[in-house]
Amino acid sequence: MNRQLIVAGNWKMNKNLIEAFSLASEILAKAKKMSDKVQIVLAPPAPYLHTINSMSKDIAHVNIAAQNCHFETSGAYTGEISAEMLHSMNITYVILGHSERRKYFQEDHKILAKKVSAAIKAGVKIIFCCGEPLEIREANTQESFVLQQLEESLFHLTEAEMKQVVVAYEPIWAIGTGKTASPSQAQDMHQFIRKQIATKYTTELADACSILYGGSCKPSNAAELFAQKDVDGGLVGGASLKSEDFLQIIQKRAKQA
Repeated sequence: MNRQLIVAGNWKMNKNLIEAFSLASEILAKAKKMSDKVQIVLAPPAPYLHTINSMSKDIAHVNIAAQNCHFETSGAYTGEISAEMLHSMNITYVILGHSERRKYFQEDHKILAKKVSAAIKAGVKIIFCCGEPLEIREANTQESFVLQQLEESLFHLTEAEMKQVVVAYEPIWAIGTGKTASPSQAQDMHQFIRKQIATKYTTELADACSILYGGSCKPSNAAELFAQKDVDGGLVGGASLKSEDFLQIIQKRAKQA
């Protein structure tokens, strides 16, 4: 397996300026000494992107992600940030399709497809989130639900473009609830997603695509999740706001590399 192992920390709308730079400094100081088998991605709030990117530039296995971008390249969109702006700042990734963006900002499949295209065109890699709410899981229709997300927002990409995408599976019912999908539930969905990528594109591309787990990944469950064949890493929320917790998760991913 040649897939890139990735642990990404999504800070969401947390940390003031001093707290953010302090957290980044703590993580980066330790990251310098850590194995480069695991790619570390930090997704701080937008005002801190440039500085934290500069702080991390000498550590090859650390990359920075934005939490969102607009689908237009420029224009009268007050408060928005374009993928081209991110590219001009040398930001490596943008997170798209996160359940919170879908829920609170009404981002549907069509809007996300446009954002995905804009990011690829600008040369920014994507961490694309997909996943189902509790009622879908309880109805056992999660596979068709996630497939629709992939088909309508991601599968318009060419094979070459799709190589710039990392997929993050986030069972919405396990985000911030303290619930976690069992390792076998996570594995089943990751395997399903990989199979759909293979069907749409090629087995080679699917085998090379990193698929992260994004539902309450923390030090206590990381090793068990990362032991699953198709779980290549984590998109970490709450646990990424404490350097010790986040670094422990990275170490657990490195141990099983």
